[in-house]
Amino acid sequence: MRPVFSVSQWLPTYKGEWLRPDLVAGLTLAAYLLPAGIGDASLAGLPAEAGLYACLFSGIVFWLFCSSKQTVITVTSALSLLIGASVGELSGGDPARHAALAAGAAVLLAAIAIVAWLFRAGNAIGFFSETVLVGFKTGLAFYLASTQLPKLFGFKGTHGDFWERSWYFLTHLGDTQGASLFIGVVALACLIAGKLWLKNRPVAFFVVAGGMLAARLLNLEARGVSLLGDVPQGLPALGLPAVSRVDLNHLFPLALAAFILAAVETSAIGRMFAKKHGYRFDANQELLAIGTSNLLAGIGRGFPVSGGMSQSLVNESAGAKTPVSGLIAAVFTLVVALFASGLLRNLPQPVLAAIVLAAVMGLVDIKALKHIWHFSRSEFAVVAVAFLGVLGSGPENGVLLGAGISIVLLLRQAAHPRVVELGRIPGTGIFADRANHPERERVPHVLVTRCESALLYFNVEHVRARLLEVLTAREDAVQLVVLFLGTVPSIDLAGAEFLETVHGTLKARGIDFRLAETRGEVRDALRRIGFEKIHGPLESGQTVDVVISRWQAARGAGV
Repeated sequence: MRPVFSVSQWLPTYKGEWLRPDLVAGLTLAAYLLPAGIGDASLAGLPAEAGLYACLFSGIVFWLFCSSKQTVITVTSALSLLIGASVGELSGGDPARHAALAAGAAVLLAAIAIVAWLFRAGNAIGFFSETVLVGFKTGLAFYLASTQLPKLFGFKGTHGDFWERSWYFLTHLGDTQGASLFIGVVALACLIAGKLWLKNRPVAFFVVAGGMLAARLLNLEARGVSLLGDVPQGLPALGLPAVSRVDLNHLFPLALAAFILAAVETSAIGRMFAKKHGYRFDANQELLAIGTSNLLAGIGRGFPVSGGMSQSLVNESAGAKTPVSGLIAAVFTLVVALFASGLLRNLPQPVLAAIVLAAVMGLVDIKALKHIWHFSRSEFAVVAVAFLGVLGSGPENGVLLGAGISIVLLLRQAAHPRVVELGRIPGTGIFADRANHPERERVPHVLVTRCESALLYFNVEHVRARLLEVLTAREDAVQLVVLFLGTVPSIDLAGAEFLETVHGTLKARGIDFRLAETRGEVRDALRRIGFEKIHGPLESGQTVDVVISRWQAARGAGV
């Protein structure tokens, strides 16, 4: 196992010329994080300072443990909406209890992540389908928009699922407050223009500053525009959130869903940057970074955090060389929390809604949706299920549904491995798939097949059926079946017994059965059940050509 502190791997080789780009990237990142943190706190149903605390405390520790040099830990729209939708049902409208439960979810997420790190589960994160994530994020964007549009139009929203919120919005458009809508639309237009022409620049920071200035100069509060209100200055008392064991039981499904979402998103970001910049990414180490960051965010009165795609892109484009930029952004956030949080009082709520809605647009990946549609209609159906799952059951159940779909897809593929006939490449002793290459030669009265998966209890019946199907399709009288096992990395007891059963079934039909290129683990498993004692020795390196030649020689000798 690598050292716990990933920083020990790169800090000793830190170059002096990296400090300036890391400093610039850190300050640019902080200007981007502050409005996003405030907006996502609102999305989570929490006061603005909760977003600042989450970014601050998670950023202080993430750089010590992460293996990705550009990934930024932060509150995200997806996680914030997940918290707001799920914790709101448990808190009963009590703001203090809502905050405690949100912080408790972060601590519970941390515990799950650290246990996953101890069991080296990082590589398992790659099992979750990107197709499912595309559908989940698209659904999340629509759900999120339904929570923010009333704020943009200047009237209070309602609770419920996407359909209830949307119906409420449409039937209350007559309550629109003109000044709120105007300032919200102007802010949203500026943010969209920034995304189009000033990519990866802290446009949101200037929109926030402009909104606060407009609130003071134009006396927007007197015109009916809701403002953010007082934001406490200073730091909270650190400590475990006031949640009971019963609360933790209720929070566990939420924490598990948040962990899946955080781990998949953070891992995807880290892999992208590692591939681009040519360094090694450790998915398991990233679980520890997620765990420690959420632990400190939770005891610092924040809420769950994960790697943020847009924030990480801002960090990289600003020139970040190492995770030091994330530390610098956290220090800048600390300064704001200690000395400048009072300035946030005059932030108009419609501007806050515009910031969230602008972030939502990044969750809908039209290019990915088109690509999936053209690639496979069945894959697109998976997107649709994940999308409708979020809209119909809410974000928490949507994440768990997405995880379930990913596992089902994985098991479906493993349960139906390809079993194909092989033919000899003319003029060689090499056998290869002849499904699309009929010129590859069949050996008279010999069927050569290949299974392209491990032989396990849940797929042996499919392999048996396919093997007999291929055998039945042969027009000549087959006297030998050779099963190529070079693509079978392992077998379990059911797989070993399957090979014995096939041997007996074919023998009863007067057909010989041989194995070719069995791997060490497969040979060992077959020896443990006594396969060699009945069916002969298993040798390493027996190619299909060798197996057929020996069988032909034995038949010629009358053996």
